Amino acid sequence: MTDTLIPAELADAVAATKGFMPVDEGQAIYTTALAARAGTWLEIGTYCGKSTQLLAHAARRVGSRLVTVDHHHGSEENQPGWEWHDTSMVDERTGRLDTLPTFRPVLDAYADVLSAVVSDTTVVADWWGSPVELLFLDGNHTEQTAQHDYRAFAKHLVPGGLLLVHDVFPDPADGGQAPWHVVQAALADGFEQVAQLGSLRILRR
Repeated sequence: MTDTLIPAELADAVAATKGFMPVDEGQAIYTTALAARAGTWLEIGTYCGKSTQLLAHAARRVGSRLVTVDHHHGSEENQPGWEWHDTSMVDERTGRLDTLPTFRPVLDAYADVLSAVVSDTTVVADWWGSPVELLFLDGNHTEQTAQHDYRAFAKHLVPGGLLLVHDVFPDPADGGQAPWHVVQAALADGFEQVAQLGSLRILRR
């Protein structure tokens, strides 16, 4: 259906945003979000807001609210000496990567439906208690953190709620295994995989 296609203006904004979301996977996220039930949606891993825009735009259309969580200092692969380090986003005051200023325009554009929590997920997990209709896991991909984020937040998904996991690579030659292990844990916990596209997996509680 054409009404599930990413509008051209949104597609241009997403394309201009720094990040690592393939176009077809972004379309799958947008389409899935449009079909999700209204309520609270939660994104773990904001970076500069590429996928956040897709979720927020869909949230606006269906009457949901989106919360995105990130400490905005980047994952391991964004640190100095690693492949995805971007020196243009280093805070001269602290010498640390800081993606929050780059993300600010996205937050402003979707202020009516989007809230940003600037914190580590281990801190947020201690106080988060809201039921969640859609959970998108795309944060730190170390085994420990990925498993923590799944265990800490997937338990808040209501029956029938959607779990989206990004950067899932069954073959170690293609990428890190932590998100793949998260999907395996979810399946063992009774989630049903309903779709996949590239490195994106979509499951339902």
